[in-house]
Amino acid sequence: MTAFFDIAISGVFHAAVLFLVAAGLQLVFGVQKIVNLACGSFYAVGAYFGIASVDWAVRLGLPPALFLVVLLGAGASLALIGPPIERLLRPVYDRDEAFQLLLTFALVLMFQDAIRFIWGPAPLQLGNLYMVYGRVVVGGVAFPAYNLVVIAASLGIAVGLGWFLQRTNTGRILRATAEDRETAQALGVDVGRMYALVFTLGTALGTLGGALVAPASAASLDMAVELVVEAFAVVVIGGLGSMPGALAGALIVGLMRAGAISIYPEAEILAIYLVVVLVLVMRPAGLFGQATA
Repeated sequence: MTAFFDIAISGVFHAAVLFLVAAGLQLVFGVQKIVNLACGSFYAVGAYFGIASVDWAVRLGLPPALFLVVLLGAGASLALIGPPIERLLRPVYDRDEAFQLLLTFALVLMFQDAIRFIWGPAPLQLGNLYMVYGRVVVGGVAFPAYNLVVIAASLGIAVGLGWFLQRTNTGRILRATAEDRETAQALGVDVGRMYALVFTLGTALGTLGGALVAPASAASLDMAVELVVEAFAVVVIGGLGSMPGALAGALIVGLMRAGAISIYPEAEILAIYLVVVLVLVMRPAGLFGQATA
């Protein structure tokens, strides 16, 4: 039972972060029909900038217990890089998927070099701030309370995103644009503005995910590529363009990863890919995806 709780907590914590990045990927694809590999780079930039911001704030005398506020502010502020990148991607909206993948992968390499130039090649860490909120004991398993903070923050962001898309006029316009861009444009919707907005939201979700995970793991140059592999596994399992699919896929991948690390670490990536293959065989469109002719 102790091992079960340990796997569950670790898996849900990782799933909470993974969901934010995958939700940004789903949002951008759902509206703009772009498969955005750069979502992993947004995650990495969020982690590096979050660590740098917290280090700066602590040196200025900020109480360590408030570092979460700094992390959230750092991740949210990086949404400002979204509009110029979206502008750069506009010429590829009507190109085939292979061209989009090549261009967004080029962005991954560019971001990696930018991170190396600004923060250097060595991994960065936040030291002992991960334990500043103490520990929680559940089922005989002790784990950092920060894990619950991240899970709660991710759930709050998910609920807020769902409310925005379902209950606000802008959210309804975004969904209408995703369903039929030409009709929305004919009805007077500024599609360019909607694209900029949705890409900025997707960017913010990725950078927030990176900032929130920073206290729990080191920020490294490889984290963008590692994360994007898992994010695409989430998308394949849940279904491309589906927000409920992103949540379900993130939970599956997070729990499978935690279980593999606990039982047989060498099979960590293999376990995820086995689930991906199984889903593709049983439901090619994903668990929540819509099959198309």
